Amino acid sequence: MTQSPGVVEAVCVLHTERNSGTRRVSRTAIDKRPVDGPVRLDSAGLAGDYVCDTENHGGPFKAVYAYDAAEAGRWEQELGRVLPFGWFGENLRIAGIPVTDAVIGERWRIGADTELEVTGPRTPCGTFGMWAKEPRWVKRFSDRGDTGAYLSVVTTGSIRAGDEVTRVFVPDHGVTVRDLFTGRDPARLAGLLEQQNNLSPSVAEKARKRLAGLEVRVTY
Repeated sequence: MTQSPGVVEAVCVLHTERNSGTRRVSRTAIDKRPVDGPVRLDSAGLAGDYVCDTENHGGPFKAVYAYDAAEAGRWEQELGRVLPFGWFGENLRIAGIPVTDAVIGERWRIGADTELEVTGPRTPCGTFGMWAKEPRWVKRFSDRGDTGAYLSVVTTGSIRAGDEVTRVFVPDHGVTVRDLFTGRDPARLAGLLEQQNNLSPSVAEKARKRLAGLEVRVTY
């Protein structure tokens, strides 16, 4: 590939558990903060990080959550405040390559020895709304569609701020994280289901519903 590499601006892990502010789960691990130096990455995610809501977060298809620096910048302009690294609950703040507009199944080489695969969008939840302290935040975030992307770990290793991010494989089906989340051009999702044989169950279900013309509802 000849595309210019991106860069990891920050690597963020859990700082402290907080009260979620919702009835569904009492605690949340959304408070991520940047850390210095290399951080070990295995199939479960980054060392020092974990999730509290294991029903909807974490697992092999959601081992790492990345957010786009450009998308964060658009929110900063709209909200009129700085949104520090980790504010979106992200593990990686990435600049220079698309995140929400990454193709599902594309692979990124980060640094010297890690490889991750884009698996799907983040669905904003009530906990995120409480954390943001912005009016109608879940709806606004959903309407914007800048969801960031979950990733699975293909090759373990370590990641640190300043590492290059190189797109080493992009599937031919071309369906992006944003395409799936927004439901735009749902007919193309047939290619995703036919060509991508390692989809997460939740992504496959969402794609099938989009194809069938069914409403995909936020359930948390």
